[in-house]
Amino acid sequence: MLEAVLFAAEEPLGLDALARQLPDDMPVKALVEELAASYEMRGINLVERGGKWLFQTAPDLSHILRREESRPRKLSRAAIETLAVIAYHEPVTRAQVEEIRGVSLSKGTLDVLMELGWVRPAGRREAPGRPLLYATTNGFLVHFGLTSRRDLPGIQELKAAGLLDPMAEALEAAQEEAGQGDLLAIEPEAESEPD
Repeated sequence: MLEAVLFAAEEPLGLDALARQLPDDMPVKALVEELAASYEMRGINLVERGGKWLFQTAPDLSHILRREESRPRKLSRAAIETLAVIAYHEPVTRAQVEEIRGVSLSKGTLDVLMELGWVRPAGRREAPGRPLLYATTNGFLVHFGLTSRRDLPGIQELKAAGLLDPMAEALEAAQEEAGQGDLLAIEPEAESEPD
């Protein structure tokens, strides 16, 4: 009876609460200690915590029941834009990302992308100050189901999918007028490796 009461309890129970659940004149303390001893070598143990008794997983087995939940984090618009710029123009410097996006880039944005394993440092540019170059990783390709960067959708595919907003189309038109060409085009040259 004691085992059933403890098993069904929603919270740990003290000796007084257990005594109220059992027939009168039962030696509750002795019974609880005897029951605890019988559970000592099992996968669950009867333990006393703060003067109350409860069943818990044996300490040497708790790692089996530990669950790891991955909670998908939603990327900020800045992170998505930065990732797109790096993917389509790699290797690029931070200054180039800022120039293409038209806004300054917070350090945290690149940190998030590197923490996700989608962006990596890819050497330094041979220019004054030797700025750090950034490129995508194999993890980026795996996550987005791409064989290589050449599988990234082109501007026509993005338009067809409705993923380009009117501002992007206006930017494209302005770039064409200025003779800059398609910012989303991938150069046919080989992908660079880090120095």
